[in-house]
Amino acid sequence: MIKRKTTTGAKTYEHVIERVDFTIERLDSTYESTEFQACTFGEVSGIAFTDCLFTACNLSNAQVAKCKAMDLTFRDCKLIGINFYQMLDFGFSLQFENCLMDYASFDGKKMNKSSFSNCRLHGANFSNADLSKASMTGCDLADAVFSGTNLSGMDFTTNRNFSIDPQLNMVRKTRFSANSLAGLLTKFDIVIE
Repeated sequence: MIKRKTTTGAKTYEHVIERVDFTIERLDSTYESTEFQACTFGEVSGIAFTDCLFTACNLSNAQVAKCKAMDLTFRDCKLIGINFYQMLDFGFSLQFENCLMDYASFDGKKMNKSSFSNCRLHGANFSNADLSKASMTGCDLADAVFSGTNLSGMDFTTNRNFSIDPQLNMVRKTRFSANSLAGLLTKFDIVIE
């Protein structure tokens, strides 16, 4: 670990950890105000992360059971196949920017303090998740699953490739662009030109 302060945008982190392979190296049980740069993770179950930034990290298929995730930001990370629903609910707040998140699962997770910006979420599972008041912009949602999902109040105007059945999901006051209406009518197997 390199102990030094770093400032990212308006945020200052007390510690920076660079290019560590945590599939080989052992993780501490708690991290606060830490920036991880280009690190690889495999097992983070039971670890507590508070107010941390992950930049260009690989967490694909990482085990996350009972992981505490409070005020975390993931920027330019690979998060393929992570079962976020296994993380602890208390204080759960995640921000994702330009991340690859194919097949991630948020099944049943309350995520109204979370945001997704310019992420690829192919095949991601949002079944029974609460995304009301969450932010999702510029995301590619090809084959993502929405079933019993609370999307109330969300802005979907800049997202693409999604298929959402309004009869199976809560979409009250959800904003969609006219160009994306086909994603709401998929189940009817109609042709829109």
